[in-house]
Amino acid sequence: MADESTLRQRKPQPKNETESEVSQPSTPTKKGKKRSSAKVDEEDPWDGYSPYLDVVRVISFIIVASMGLSYVISGGESFWWGHRNKPNWMTQRFYKDLILGPELSLHDGTDPDRPLLLAINGTIYDVSNGRRMYGPGGSYSYFAATDAARGFVTGCFAEDQTADLRGYEETFLPLDDPEVDSHWTPEALAELKIKEREEAKKRADAALQHWVDFFANSKKYTKVGYVYREPGWLEKEKPKKLCDQAQRSRKTRKIPKKD
Repeated sequence: MADESTLRQRKPQPKNETESEVSQPSTPTKKGKKRSSAKVDEEDPWDGYSPYLDVVRVISFIIVASMGLSYVISGGESFWWGHRNKPNWMTQRFYKDLILGPELSLHDGTDPDRPLLLAINGTIYDVSNGRRMYGPGGSYSYFAATDAARGFVTGCFAEDQTADLRGYEETFLPLDDPEVDSHWTPEALAELKIKEREEAKKRADAALQHWVDFFANSKKYTKVGYVYREPGWLEKEKPKKLCDQAQRSRKTRKIPKKD
């Protein structure tokens, strides 16, 4: 056994050069020789991908989609948004800021520098082209500078200059008459009144919708915005009674025919 001094003097033998190198996967060359993948990456780092190609694809898609949308909206008139008769929602006026209730009251036609406005069911229209009717002294001047949706249905222009529609269906309800109503039993009469109110509500809504559609589809008047109201405004208003003119237009029930 060698002594301790001899062991200390011995030096470790170097490993074979081929063993010290980390083995790398080989890649065949044109002449059949093999190269390591590390050398291939160093010589040819580009793998064929370019981010600019994706950018070109996205831009091309946006252009084609825009052309198609323009063609559909313009009714086949233009691929480049050049059509003359643009829909209302594409005009700047459609996106005008909401007009406050107090501010709306200034547009009654007395100031020639302000447009003449009216509102119906929350939507505001410029009716300057109908100044003779809606301006001062006009037959429908009561509708100017306010939302008088109730008056459009009841026909009471002066009394119903309000957007409060509570109870406006009573315009189409029949009057109670003890002599006529005696032809029904109390139970049958109560059931009949429920149906009558439902039908009256439908008629009132249809009457209001008629005028809403009239202004919305008018080529003479232009939509300019909406009425802004504070939350809970309706609860703060006292419910209106049916106006005298609408009350006088109501009739009694028809006596049912006997079988």
